[in-house]
Amino acid sequence: MSESIAALETQLAFLEDTVSNLDAALVVQQRALLELQEQVRMLHQQLKEQGARIDEAGSTVDPPPPHY
Repeated sequence: MSESIAALETQLAFLEDTVSNLDAALVVQQRALLELQEQVRMLHQQLKEQGARIDEAGSTVDPPPPHY
């Protein structure tokens, strides 16, 4: 009986260690995901701003000279 309890305690210790390691890995992945989401949001905003600047520049194009 004592051996089976010791075996169960050993297994429990390994399981707790595994859960702790998985939790730490999940925290790292979540931080990386949040950082990537922020980068995508910033890139999206930059593309929108660049598109607006292109639209503005396209509307102020000088007409061609009369000899064309």
